[in-house]
Amino acid sequence: QVQLEESGGGLVQAGDSLRLSCAASGRTLSGYVMGWFRQAPGKEREFVAGIRWIGASTYYVDSVKGRFTISRDIAKNTVYLQMMSLKPEDTAVYYCAARFLPFSDGRKLGIAEYDYWGQGTQVTVSS
Repeated sequence: QVQLEESGGGLVQAGDSLRLSCAASGRTLSGYVMGWFRQAPGKEREFVAGIRWIGASTYYVDSVKGRFTISRDIAKNTVYLQMMSLKPEDTAVYYCAARFLPFSDGRKLGIAEYDYWGQGTQVTVSS
């Protein structure tokens, strides 16, 4: 069992930066895929960024490429989402999620395939 806890959200102005953290407990994340998702009011939850714990390969939704960076700290069992040049349309509750995936399985996971979720952290970007 993996427990995930997000932190770092807040109210910022357009153009500002924020770093979200997702601390995992219960077991180490070796072999896991970690994802950041977000859900704006009235919209479906959407994928933002993902990272494989082993090898740290990353992938992003097009709307955040060049602005957001996902990373992980093995020693702290924590995943980060560095967000720069924030826009009002980035306003949402941000969630991290995890799923164990063998390294030989190179596919990108769909939202329904993640097993563990955090409670979310609110990010609000004012114009």
